[in-house]
This record gives sequence, C-alpha cells and structure tokens, in this order.
Amino acid sequence: MSHRYLERLHADLATDAEVHSIDLPGFAGLPTPGRTPGIPDMSRALGLALDEVGVREAVVVGHSMGAQWAVELGIQRPDLVSGAVAFGPVTDSERRGPLTQAALLLRDSALEPPRLNGIVVSDYARCGPAWYARQARHMLSYPIEDRVARLTVPLLVLRGGNDPIARQAWVERLAARAADGAVAVVPGHRHLAQFTAPAASAGRIREFVATKVSSQLSP
Repeated sequence: MSHRYLERLHADLATDAEVHSIDLPGFAGLPTPGRTPGIPDMSRALGLALDEVGVREAVVVGHSMGAQWAVELGIQRPDLVSGAVAFGPVTDSERRGPLTQAALLLRDSALEPPRLNGIVVSDYARCGPAWYARQARHMLSYPIEDRVARLTVPLLVLRGGNDPIARQAWVERLAARAADGAVAVVPGHRHLAQFTAPAASAGRIREFVATKVSSQLSP
C-alpha cells in the first residue's frame, strides 16, 4: 500500500492539522531493504521519519497492516506519539490464517469502488508479490491483541461498519485490551472507509483527539 489510498483522509485532516503521509521501505515504489524488516523494524523507520520532519506529540493513524505499525510505534516511542489510531486493524486473532485473510480481502474488494481497487492492485504490483508475501508473514504473526496492552497512550480502533476484515467483535476486543481504548464506526462503509468516507473518518479521529488525546498533551 501507499499514501495514495489515504490521500482523501489526509486532505480532510489537513484542513485543521499538520498531517504527514509516510511511505515505508519496499512500498510505493521505494527500494526494498536487503533483509525483510518486521513490524518493530518498520515502526522504528516510521519514528525516524517523523523525527526527520520534526514532529512531536503525533497522533499516528495506520490502516490495515499500517495499524500494526501505528500500535508498535506508540509502544516504542511514547515521547513521540500522543495517540494511536488503528483503522481497520489486522489480523483478527480468531481468523488469522492466510487463506482466510485472502478470502476476506477478496470479499471486501468485490464491493469496493473500481477506482479504489485499481489503486490497491497497482500498489501491490509496485511493491512486488515476493516483497508483499514476506511482509504478510510478519503481519499474520504479529499479536496486535497482546501488543495494545502495552500502550501507554490512548488508542482508537476505527472500522467501516460493513468491513468483513475488521469485524465489530474484533475491534471491541482489541480496544478492551488497551489501557485507554475506544471504538468508533463509520456506518455503511467497508475496509477502505478512509477513502470512501474521508470526512466521516476524519470526524471520528478528531473526536478521539478532542476527548482522549488533547487533555494529556503538554501545554
């Protein structure tokens, strides 16, 4: 995936906040490292990128696999992260098998807009099947339901109301494991709600920042 399928959410959030969309190694046509980095490695790279642009007290938003990076960065860098948003988080601990996840992805894609599917497919092609397969192994083995319990910053678990990949029971279970977790839903949308409903998605994030994050920020 790349920043392209987050561009509508980025644009909405950027109307009243500083927003950065960051592509990580091996994605969006960027060079692949000599070895295959795991979730903690990717999160460290994300933290270094945010350091480079001078960000502090960030609310980190990650979608799907990116939700794992956002959670892990929140654990690694509480000095940098003031809140984490796991949007359509993977992978459901009750449905973690690769074939199950592939079937759910196909089921979702069948009802997503064709233009959006085109972006997704071209992003898969740019990173290459071998690279994506190696990253998918890390994604499937990452115990996000255990890792959120180590967060010391607020967590929002956000989903499209019709998302077959991140079901309601799963996001509620995930939020309950966090010390300060909340759930929000964008009704009527699927796994890619950040693209199909950017204003509603941004609204849920703003509400989370206003109610959960802002009170904890330094003056």
